[in-house]
Parts: sequence; structure tokens; C-alpha cells
Amino acid sequence: MERTAAAPMNGRKAQAARNDELIRQAARAVFTADPGAPISAVAEHAGVGISALYRRYRSKEVLLRSLADEGMDRYLAEVERALADDGDPWAAFAAFMRRCLDIGAGSLTMRLAGSFEVTEEMSAKGRDLHGATERLLDRTKRAGALRAGIEVGDVSVLLEHLHTIRIGDEARTNRLRHRYLALLLDALHLTDGSELPGPPPGRQELRGRYDG
Repeated sequence: MERTAAAPMNGRKAQAARNDELIRQAARAVFTADPGAPISAVAEHAGVGISALYRRYRSKEVLLRSLADEGMDRYLAEVERALADDGDPWAAFAAFMRRCLDIGAGSLTMRLAGSFEVTEEMSAKGRDLHGATERLLDRTKRAGALRAGIEVGDVSVLLEHLHTIRIGDEARTNRLRHRYLALLLDALHLTDGSELPGPPPGRQELRGRYDG
């Protein structure tokens, strides 16, 4: 009897989890295309009722902050995965960049900047992200595999700009983004390249865009 009684609750939880994932996927698509879109557009895109959305996210700002926070977590996981790779440093870095492109790292940064209040927890996480990425770049440089002068801000901005490519359908867009990432990786691997003009953006410059 206990197992039978628990089944409906598990079913409701499973449905809630499915709805949440639909909402988050829809929100990423909607707000990447138009950061000013109303939250009702997310519910429509997800195919769920607006009440279901508000039960999970009480406002658009809360939803945006949650998406940004999730993106930071996913990015940090990829940096840590790259740092744990004790194989060829350049291969680990290049694979890291390709994975970041696939998970959408940087895709919402420019679009959502200034749309929500940054919490202290997010600021702390941002410092962790910066430090981990810095360690990855330093290791790749020590191996003589990364162009001089490349810093964390460069990685962030390059990923952001790759995600602005939108040509054709989803599959075509993905292929083009990886095409141009391949070209960028060649440039990053050019260890005898000329000095780059101007310094890279610093952490405070990048963070400052979220302050609105």
C-alpha cells in the first residue's frame, strides 16, 4: 500500500521536473532572441500554463538570475573537467572551448547583462570561475601551446561572439559556430603571433555589465 500511495507523488514530481526543464529551455531560447520578451512568452514557448511557470519562478528577474547561475555552474564544471585532464594541455584546452560552445557558455551573457541584480553568491562564484579559467590558461601557456597575452576576459568575449552567429537552422548555425571556433583556436595556438593591440577586458569590466 505504501508503494501505491507514493506513486502519484513521484509522478507529480517527475512532471514538475519536466515542466521546469521545458521552462528553462524555452527561457534560454526566448531571452537569447529578445531579452525584453515578457515572461508569458516563455510559458507559451514551453507549452505550459503561466501559473506553472510562476509556481517555480515568481518573476522574470528570478528566472533570469537562475539561468545565469546555472550557466556559471555548467561553465565551472567544464573548466574543472579540463583541469583534471592530465593529457596534452592544448588538446584539453581546445576540447574545453568546444564543450563551452556546445553548452552555450556565454550565449546569454551579453543578452542578459543588466537584467537582474547580481547576488553576493554569484559574485563569489564569478571569482571562482575566473580563478579556475586563469589556472587553465596558465597551464596551457606553460606548455608553450597558447598565444602570449591571452587572458580570461578574452575567452569570455570570444565565446560570447561565437554565440551571436545565427545563420540557417539550428544544425547549420551549430556547424558555423564550430567552423569559426576552429579558426579562433588556430589563432590562439599561434604562439609566435604578433603582440595584440590593447589589453584584454578585466574581471571587473566583465562583471560591471551586469550592474545595469
